[in-house]
Amino acid sequence: MTEPAKTPNVFTQAEIGWTPWAQPLAEAELTERHYTGLVDASRAKSPYFLLLAHDPEVLEARTKADKDIFYNPEGGLPRAERELAATATSRHNGCIFCASVHARFASTHSKRRDDVQRLLDEGTGADLGPRWNAVTAAAVALTDTPNNFTTANIERLRSEGLDDFAIADAISASAFFNWANRLMLSLGEPTPAQ
Repeated sequence: MTEPAKTPNVFTQAEIGWTPWAQPLAEAELTERHYTGLVDASRAKSPYFLLLAHDPEVLEARTKADKDIFYNPEGGLPRAERELAATATSRHNGCIFCASVHARFASTHSKRRDDVQRLLDEGTGADLGPRWNAVTAAAVALTDTPNNFTTANIERLRSEGLDDFAIADAISASAFFNWANRLMLSLGEPTPAQ
């Protein structure tokens, strides 16, 4: 008898898996409406998205918001720092799976792998330099409760060169992942890479 795989319990930039606690749809069960909800057909290979596909209308709205926040090239916060905000939020919330995904993106887009790893290893209090510290602090304030995000966070972000559009992107990435982490953490658990 083989021993069951252990749930990952450290933050990592390595690829890991995720297993749902409720039954996802089978890929063979997906209809045209489900594929519309997935937005990207390749997501039909993900147990997370197959679980969310039970409600394709909500999944479609969720996926379009996600793609606009992270992939919109129309100015605002650079992609690396949008991913940093998602990583900091996920690290603060304890979502090992989301932190791993967005840490890889933050590393890829910033070329600052060691700093991203420091965030994962040391937590959101790690010193990542003034600008990244400001983005991380804003993400943590929003994650704790929106009331903790104040004009002091806005002023700190502005002092690091973020304009209103970039600040809105930082807020959107953090707020979206605060919600996404809670959804993922309540629906399943991280697993070793398959």
